[in-house]
Amino acid sequence: MNFQNHKTLIEENGFTVINHIFSDAEIQRISGVIRNTDPSRETFRKSEDLFAIRQFLKEIPEVKDLIFNEKMKTVISEIFGDRYFVVKSIYFDKPETSNWYVAYHQDLTISVDQKMQLEGFGPWTTKQNQFAVQPPQDILENIYTIRIHLDNTDENNGALKVVPGSHIKGIYRPETIDWTLETEAICNVEEGGIMIMKPMILHGSNRTTNGKRRRVIHIEFSDRELPYGLNWSEKMIFEN
Repeated sequence: MNFQNHKTLIEENGFTVINHIFSDAEIQRISGVIRNTDPSRETFRKSEDLFAIRQFLKEIPEVKDLIFNEKMKTVISEIFGDRYFVVKSIYFDKPETSNWYVAYHQDLTISVDQKMQLEGFGPWTTKQNQFAVQPPQDILENIYTIRIHLDNTDENNGALKVVPGSHIKGIYRPETIDWTLETEAICNVEEGGIMIMKPMILHGSNRTTNGKRRRVIHIEFSDRELPYGLNWSEKMIFEN
């Protein structure tokens, strides 16, 4: 695996795709653990179009060892570095009949343990007793996101679409995209593969049109401690 090539792609384009990180058997085990979890918890969201679990690794800790297999840990250490730790995790399940789509946006908030009046932090939101805030840009720029795909995903069942290079253009409002200058890329990922992206890349997804579900585990990583006594709400260090 050419890690330097993937690092370059992330730096220049804001994303890369690496397939064959998880075997079929590993995907089945991960899926089984999720399937056997009580869906009535407060951090679970269920509708016709979407099933989501916030604070995924906290809510289902038994999945942690399955996710951080040797290949995954090697990817993290080789591409991110040895100091990175988990700061956020979400599970998404877009069912076969889903009409859910996501407009172009950047991921501009982080999950923290409390609300504080801090210079450079804001606006604030609260979802299901979890605080989220837009931090200074240098904190956002330091984050990596890994999206683990539990199903084959392409443009017909909601694969992520991105604007390559938009992660280095600061806060980029979708309504100001100049499509004469920008291009769109569809991030097809095989079952058991991962997509790595910078959260400031403009990204979105279309509705499912082929009757196939799309399940994704979204995990964010940072190597930064937050200032002024503020803490990541989901900080989790794993053994590399």
